[in-house]
Amino acid sequence: MKAGSNLLNAVSAVALTAGIVVTGAGAVTLAGVTVAEAAVVNRIDVRGNSRVDASTVRGNLTISPGASFNNNDIDESVKRLFATGLFSDVQINVSGSTLVVTVAENQIINQVVFNGNKKLKDSALKNVVQSRQLGAYNDLILQADVQSIRDAYSAIGRSDATVTTRLVPVDGGRVNIAFEINEGDRTKISSINFVGNQAFGDGRLSDVITTKKSGLLSFLNRKDVYDEDKLRADEELLRRFYYNRGYADFRVISSFAELDETNNEYVVTITVEEGERYVFGDVSVESTVPGIDAESLNRLIETRSGSVYSAKDVEDTIMAISDRVATQGYPFAQITPRGDRDFNNRTISVVYLVDEGTRAYVERIEIRGNTRTRDYVIRREFDLSEGDAFNQVLVRRAKKRLEDLKFFSSVDISTQPGSQPDRVVLIVDVKDQATGEFGVGGGYSNTDGFTASVDITERNFLGRGQFIRASVGGGVDTREYTLSFTEPYFLGYRLAAGFDLFKNSDASYTGFTEESQGINLRLGAPITENLYLTTAFKYTQTKYTGVTTVASAPELAAINRTIASGSHDVGVLSYSLSYNTLDDNILPREGISAKFTQEYAGLGFDSEYLKTTAKASYFHMLSESADVIGQVSVGGGYLAATGNSLSVFDHIFIGQETIRGFDTRGIGPRVFNGTTDVGAAGGTTYFNGTLEVSAPLPAVSRDFGLRFNVFADAATLYGNSISAADFGTQTLVGSGMDWRASIGAGIMWASPFGPLRVYYAEPVVKKSYDDVKKFGFGASTRF
Repeated sequence: MKAGSNLLNAVSAVALTAGIVVTGAGAVTLAGVTVAEAAVVNRIDVRGNSRVDASTVRGNLTISPGASFNNNDIDESVKRLFATGLFSDVQINVSGSTLVVTVAENQIINQVVFNGNKKLKDSALKNVVQSRQLGAYNDLILQADVQSIRDAYSAIGRSDATVTTRLVPVDGGRVNIAFEINEGDRTKISSINFVGNQAFGDGRLSDVITTKKSGLLSFLNRKDVYDEDKLRADEELLRRFYYNRGYADFRVISSFAELDETNNEYVVTITVEEGERYVFGDVSVESTVPGIDAESLNRLIETRSGSVYSAKDVEDTIMAISDRVATQGYPFAQITPRGDRDFNNRTISVVYLVDEGTRAYVERIEIRGNTRTRDYVIRREFDLSEGDAFNQVLVRRAKKRLEDLKFFSSVDISTQPGSQPDRVVLIVDVKDQATGEFGVGGGYSNTDGFTASVDITERNFLGRGQFIRASVGGGVDTREYTLSFTEPYFLGYRLAAGFDLFKNSDASYTGFTEESQGINLRLGAPITENLYLTTAFKYTQTKYTGVTTVASAPELAAINRTIASGSHDVGVLSYSLSYNTLDDNILPREGISAKFTQEYAGLGFDSEYLKTTAKASYFHMLSESADVIGQVSVGGGYLAATGNSLSVFDHIFIGQETIRGFDTRGIGPRVFNGTTDVGAAGGTTYFNGTLEVSAPLPAVSRDFGLRFNVFADAATLYGNSISAADFGTQTLVGSGMDWRASIGAGIMWASPFGPLRVYYAEPVVKKSYDDVKKFGFGASTRF
């Protein structure tokens, strides 16, 4: 801070009478007097102001008429006046009994413009600068704005961008500010090198980190932008990867990036030390807390002797034990794993020690960095709130939940001391990311020709954490429309409530068109972290056109007599149990996904039945180094009438969604009128299975995200409960347990637009009347 130069030339008379000696830059000392004998003025005179009111100047002084003041008061007054940002110069003089404050006002900013920018819009740059229209001009702030603009360009990979400023004075003490920007070229990452890795290849480790090598489409996802903070986060991802695969001694020796200024490219080098691979030795629980039986906690242990050491399994065990002891009335209990490493046998024995822990409470939870997601969407993922006992396990669980939402590109939770020794402040730093998706899909069949679908999905609608999806699709003879909405925290509880509105039409049958519409109401709740319960009620109304009576359309005789009324109404109550331990829902490498569902139709509507279905998929890494993933899937279902005989529309239909290579409703019993295929009649029982192996596409950079897969599908659909008398002159074929099978291959691309899949399947076991669909594809993109 500085004061006026004439403060250095204060009149000697003042110095003699008040005992004040003024030095330089606004510093004031007292000569020959103590603080108690400081000067007093009777009046404050403000000079040099034209736009700023004198009362504003006086209000920022620590000096007032009639009160004594000293050098500290003058120094503080100068600082306060400069801190307002309204003045370019401040001078304080003492003249007799008057304090003279002379100010030079900063110019007012008339306009802020950006020139030369193309990659970043004006609206984005205005958000990063502090200089504002009608604000006071400040040279220090202007220089800070220049750096902020350069940082913004570095964030999109243009670290060589340059920024200069140009000031244009205008009338009335105003000034225009122009930021002249040379965006330069993108600073790419030419290569990412790993040194010291033996167990896993460079390609596999490249999949783990978020920093990516520059490629053809890198400009779309910006993952090839070098950022030192992101590289530090990548180090943690590598540690977690190795720790979960038995390498407890793993450490990152160094990670750095070298800039080749000639080519404007970074070379990233990460040096690691893997160490030996360990398995679990003896595992046990000990407790120092009276009332907690350690033996009863043993069954909660996720870590097993002889299995590969995994830090995740240790964390899961800590969470499980912490939950149990908290429900037993010990919220402050702390679970600490103590490892005993046997270097010769390469084992780690673990003892989970339960002790009292430190008594601390959550004073408040601060949310930072969320520009779109509402605060309450983040807070509700915590099982603790202000005033609750601080529990580090619950904090880690909340962090995992926030990451699993996929609303944020980064989530970090830290702690700070509160206002009291037993108080803790939780700081939650997040960064919003795109949560919308635009998807297309389609295929070709020998009966319907080309089919296509388009859907729009938003997983964080209006920043409220709500899910909404709209889709439309169909082929030559079919149309499908769907609108879905889900509120994940219904009435403030962890209950996912939602609905699906749908309307479908199918003119592929001979002689009539089927049109269905209805609503599905859903309510779901978690039972455990991996087990989920969903209940639902679904109402469907199906109408038929082109039919007046069964007699007028003998080819429809196989369809239940309710067709004569032109409609068929079904009300279904259902529940589902879902189990999921997948490490990633988009590209799972390890884990199980399973679902069991029962549906009851009745309630006074036209259909009465009980349908039971189940499916499960298991994923396992066949080769960590080559990133080869194996998948086994099985499923089945059974439909039983609980009242009158089943309608053809109640039966189970399966096709491409279950066995690739066949069309929708492509296998199972069918109805023929002579040689004319009337359509699928459905079945009452089905089984299916899939074997699949996927790996990165050879000879293509792993950073490009291309994988190929080979698969073998098998399925059977059989049984039919339509009365033989209903068929009339028609024939039902394929009601026996006849298996179909297909083999095929496909490519999946984790593109910047979203996952894209293409496959070709060849039926190797089929019936002559089956509907075949050998080619299929699908894609989605985030927005």
